[in-house]
Amino acid sequence: MSVGDKIATRVSYGNALKELGETEKNLVVLDADLAAATQTGIFKKAFPERHIDCGIAEANMASMAAGLASCGAVPFISSFAMFAAGRCYEQIRNSVCYPKLNVKIGATHGGISVGEDGATHQCLEDFALMRVIPGMTVISPCDDVEARAAVKAAYYHEGPVYIRFGRLAVPVIHEDDYEFTIGKGEVLREGKDITIIATGLMVQAAVEAAEELAVKGIDAEVLNIHTIKPLDDELILSSVKKTGRVLTCEEHSVVGGLGSAVAEMLVKNYPVPVEMLGVNDMFGESGPAAQLLHKYELDAEGVVNRVLKIMK
Repeated sequence: MSVGDKIATRVSYGNALKELGETEKNLVVLDADLAAATQTGIFKKAFPERHIDCGIAEANMASMAAGLASCGAVPFISSFAMFAAGRCYEQIRNSVCYPKLNVKIGATHGGISVGEDGATHQCLEDFALMRVIPGMTVISPCDDVEARAAVKAAYYHEGPVYIRFGRLAVPVIHEDDYEFTIGKGEVLREGKDITIIATGLMVQAAVEAAEELAVKGIDAEVLNIHTIKPLDDELILSSVKKTGRVLTCEEHSVVGGLGSAVAEMLVKNYPVPVEMLGVNDMFGESGPAAQLLHKYELDAEGVVNRVLKIMK
């Protein structure tokens, strides 16, 4: 893929698993009857002996992965974010994270952009659920390059990792030589008036919004914070000390996600005004992804409008 091309990060996930599987023989992939949707079917086609379909039994899948990890395998478990984070929460907490087992959770179809599947499948709570568990690393890549790099980084990271992937095809913004490090964000655009901190597909929206804001005389700095836990405190503080105000952007509830993590960190270290752009304590609804993102103000126009209100 090249910069500007569109691809869903769930596809990037499947491709990365296959590529890893060629060299890492202890990589095992488990899925809950959704291999075609989560794209783990790409791995299954190449390595059928290392792909386990657990059926519609996500809690059992998480427990199986814990057992495999205790025997030296590096299992990736996959389902929609609503089920990966929600249905097997207790097993992830008690069977994976409590004993600090090396299980990776590839959660696809996160956020409102799941679209027509509606509120039951649009997980807006997974960042909150996962980041509160001790020892869990939480990642939300923004494009194909970052998603593939995140999968590989998760494999080599010792301990549980949750990675959220999307259903909607999104533009590639990184070159292939992009260096991804868990817990380290990046500055995509420098500015002095406001810090826009984004994750997932909101990164592209933030970059586009910053260009529109520049025309209006507002110089916005854009940070891509792909790792929600552990947060890149140093990068965020460096930016905020320059701009003095923050807008966080995420395809997640404003309760407990990226915005909450940033606000918690800043209130302890450098209190400044923080606004959060996300879904405001409500469920989603069925509809085309682009229309839903616009309705919930999770697009470039929504970012621009919120920044303009802040600057007033």
